[in-house]
Amino acid sequence: MRRRCYYSCVIIGFMLIASACSTGKKAFTPAHKYSADQLHSDFRLLREILEKFHPSLYWYTPKDSMDYYFNKYDAAITDSMTQQQFGFRILAPLTTRIRCGHTSFNYSKRYNTYMSGIQLPSFPLYMKIWNDTAVITTNLNHDDSILKRGVLVTGINGFSNRQIIDSLFQFMPADGYAENVNYIRLSAAFPYYHRNIFGLSRKYLVSYIDSLGRPASTIVPWFDPYVDTLQKIPQPKIAEPGRKRLKKENKENIRSFEIDSAHALATITLNSFSGKGRLGNFFRRSFKTLRKDSVPNLVIDIRANGGGKITNYTKLARYIRNTPFKVSDTAAAVKKKFGPYRKNFQSSFVNSFVLLLFTRKEEDGRYHFRYWENHSFRPREKWHYNGKVYVLINGPTFSASTLFAHAVRGQENVKLVGEEAGVGWYVTLR
Repeated sequence: MRRRCYYSCVIIGFMLIASACSTGKKAFTPAHKYSADQLHSDFRLLREILEKFHPSLYWYTPKDSMDYYFNKYDAAITDSMTQQQFGFRILAPLTTRIRCGHTSFNYSKRYNTYMSGIQLPSFPLYMKIWNDTAVITTNLNHDDSILKRGVLVTGINGFSNRQIIDSLFQFMPADGYAENVNYIRLSAAFPYYHRNIFGLSRKYLVSYIDSLGRPASTIVPWFDPYVDTLQKIPQPKIAEPGRKRLKKENKENIRSFEIDSAHALATITLNSFSGKGRLGNFFRRSFKTLRKDSVPNLVIDIRANGGGKITNYTKLARYIRNTPFKVSDTAAAVKKKFGPYRKNFQSSFVNSFVLLLFTRKEEDGRYHFRYWENHSFRPREKWHYNGKVYVLINGPTFSASTLFAHAVRGQENVKLVGEEAGVGWYVTLR
């Protein structure tokens, strides 16, 4: 099977187009409703952009099916909507059908800024979810003596776990059929998804397994943060860290390197392949230390790594990979110019410049990045690591971090450990 990495000209994490509709000089409110005419106009603009620029629009969903969904959700706009309603009723189920992990919707910047730090009423239970199993990790209603941490939940409001999860997944993006990332998203934010997709209720019927292993059920109230806040004792303010310390903490949040006291095991944690953290220097120092201290085992933890720059993953892979490797067999864009849609793309000027200089139209009609298709990255000779390597992956392992895992998989001294990653074999690059 060939590796195909198509360059996506679509806005990654689709911004809610309706957010551009001006509400004049009035104070922003998330409750503002956009007219059906505005939403239809924006939806049709979104369809035009996806059809013209998205490199993998029909990989998993055939064109006739995508046409059906475009028409279905356009027709579903029958009245005015808020950003939240437009996002979860229209955009989320539409973009999920594309099955491209890099294509999803987001609210406008003003919406996200306004809602930052605001906690809304919600279903009260956070749960660890996998397959059709749900175990309570936190109950926001602290006075509940029944639904405690560790209790198995079997259903909500008459729906089984399987029915609930299948319904929620219809609104959550995944790359191909790699659904593990959505189990992790639900485990981290189940109240958020349940509120936005199923709506709010003041009371919920929760089915569970009691301490004797018997099926049981109980009615629980929603979590009301306004009431709960009144019961809390104000906490003292913590002094903000200085700029130097904050800069160091930000770097450590991106990457860290540790060696155990016996010098038998080292751990590199990489939470991003972004341009931050000076990763090139970090890799050089880390692998120099590994060689000098003769550390025989290395763990590379990329479980929280959502991707970033391709050049950063290749820098790391060169310290581990024993043979030359390529980024992809195919790296191509659908269009070379944005035309009248330029204003609807982030960094359109930079992307246009890159496409102009570094792509060439081939027989398939696409604009190919010959460098990524032809360039072979060779292993580094200095400080190359030859010990045993364990790469930790899971659902949030995404984009460039998945490319790194693929680059080193199968090598005799390398093992991938963990769960299914968030991106499939066919990868859409930003």
